[in-house]
Amino acid sequence: MIRRYIASLSTSILKRTCAAAAVLALTVGSSPPKPPNTAAPSGSIESPVLAQSSTPLLAKNANQTQKSLSVSSCPQNDGFTEAVNFATQASNLAQSANSQQDWDEVAALWVQAVAWMQAVPPGSPRRAFAEKKVIEYMRNLVYSQQQAGATRSQASTVSFSSDLLNEQLELYLSYVAAVGPPDVLIVGSSRALQGVDPKQLKQSLVQNGRPGLKIFNFSVNGATAQVVDFQLRRLLKPGHLPQMIVWADGVRGFNSGRDDRTFNSIVDSEGSQLLAAGIRPELPSDEPNEIPLCYRFPQPCANNTFRKALASVDRPFRTGSGAHPTIKFLSSGTGKMPVPSNAAGWQDAQPLLPTIKFLSRGTGILPVASNAAKYYEVKPIAADAATQKAQLIPVSRRTRVAMRQVSELADSIDSNGFMAMSGTYNPNTYYRERAYVSGQYDRDYENFNLGGTQATAFNSVVAFTKARKIPLIFVNLPLTDDYLDGTRLWAEQQFRQRMQQLSRQKGFAFRDLSQRWPGRNDYFFDPSHLNRFGAIAVSRLLAADSSIIWPRPKSSRSDG
Repeated sequence: MIRRYIASLSTSILKRTCAAAAVLALTVGSSPPKPPNTAAPSGSIESPVLAQSSTPLLAKNANQTQKSLSVSSCPQNDGFTEAVNFATQASNLAQSANSQQDWDEVAALWVQAVAWMQAVPPGSPRRAFAEKKVIEYMRNLVYSQQQAGATRSQASTVSFSSDLLNEQLELYLSYVAAVGPPDVLIVGSSRALQGVDPKQLKQSLVQNGRPGLKIFNFSVNGATAQVVDFQLRRLLKPGHLPQMIVWADGVRGFNSGRDDRTFNSIVDSEGSQLLAAGIRPELPSDEPNEIPLCYRFPQPCANNTFRKALASVDRPFRTGSGAHPTIKFLSSGTGKMPVPSNAAGWQDAQPLLPTIKFLSRGTGILPVASNAAKYYEVKPIAADAATQKAQLIPVSRRTRVAMRQVSELADSIDSNGFMAMSGTYNPNTYYRERAYVSGQYDRDYENFNLGGTQATAFNSVVAFTKARKIPLIFVNLPLTDDYLDGTRLWAEQQFRQRMQQLSRQKGFAFRDLSQRWPGRNDYFFDPSHLNRFGAIAVSRLLAADSSIIWPRPKSSRSDG
């Protein structure tokens, strides 16, 4: 793998602040610790930038229980000055950062800069300028998070010859380590990856009286029934399995007559060979023994002015007459990235870091450093029979050409494994840039056969889930009308009939949505893939399906 997926703020950043909640909400704060038996002057404010050069929190006694920290009074907090101090230090450190720890520290400083700049009161004459700086700082925060992910050592996962499977696997293992196995796991191909939104499904289930469920989308582009069978039965440990599985896909993944290139490449991969030897990929089991650094976040004011200002962190600008332009926050692989309603405006965006170039990528921007960062390639060598872990070694620096080959899909995946696509399918313009391929010449439908290896794999999954009492819901995802020509429509009819018959015989649930929205091109990204609005609609349909008996939350831990 070339680039690792970065979800929200990295774990090490959270561990290097006094309160993880303060980093995420940007509302809770702490002051730098005072030396023992030393009283701070009344009303004094210690610069958080300068505080980092002093002895870190708990450094003098690592075993001492951390005590609550004193807080400077609200009127003395000059948010603008504090933000500029942090931004300056972040920019300076970024010039020499060359390790994960360095970039983690850069990201932590940008978090502080965002928090303090957002604390500039709405009535301040500096507010309009501060709002613009918040957006600039968040761009640099995203970049530093990406760099931290790109430079971290590949300590556990091995290659399965599928960039997206590698990314999804590491993210899933990290998700399980953070909050435990999901209650509901979504699997399937790219149609499921883009077509079922775990966060929307969770929210809709809350509205229907099913709160607290953890939901993850473990779909992989190109996945067939054989790939899903491999994921569930061979790749995941029994303790990492969910309470319920939603398999969302369609007929293409069940055609045994097609060339299953994705599965064949996985079988021939180094990771598959290690699995055959009984060695499963896993993340480090122990947290790093690091002394956390404490930052001082702005405090809510007594008159609630600051609290009101922070309440607008996801909507920093007003709308209506004489208001500032609307800013939309789109969920991205690295957290919330602000995108103006006029997305083209981002093409000319200039970050504060002089060595960063912003390249136009889809609906947002992808920062690429002009000085290529270190990337590592995972190469398993002799496995340790005692620990059953593959030994992995970092290799040489990647070139810029290799950097550009990093999967853009992985950068778009959110913390729950979902990839939201914002484009809208328009048949009048879509085929101007792409050749139309009818079902008769579509390789996904060639030598059409619903038996064979894919049927065997599907039956294996059904038996596997039944033996473990894991309910299986198969969802036949929607398609556009113009995609369903004669050949594809016939294949859909054959598939629907077969799945209805198998569901009665084998006891899994089948939901057919293939022709749910005739003519609703606004729900699609292309003829056969849903966009984010279609994914929301599918998720709401599933949540409202009274015949589906959703599991009870197995754990009180939330996935945020």
